[in-house]
Amino acid sequence: MVKAIWNGKELAASDECIVVEGNQYFPPDSINKEYFKDSPNDSVCPWKGTASYYHVEVDGELNQDAAWYYPDPSEAASSIKDYIAFWRGVEVTHE
Repeated sequence: MVKAIWNGKELAASDECIVVEGNQYFPPDSINKEYFKDSPNDSVCPWKGTASYYHVEVDGELNQDAAWYYPDPSEAASSIKDYIAFWRGVEVTHE
């Protein structure tokens, strides 16, 4: 089981993550949506496409753009469409 934890709360957990470039991408149905807020920000990866972001909020603390996903990835990255990855202090563990 792979888990994403921030500020003591489990943001996501799954046995079906996909690893790309060392990042665990969690299936969309594996996240605890209560902690996620849409972000207006995006970025472009040369081979995956345009990434969208989520802010993560736990117990009143906001971690801006701490999660990202590809809503419309390139064909080469189609396997991670809408899967969510983390950074900015989110701990991803394997149990």
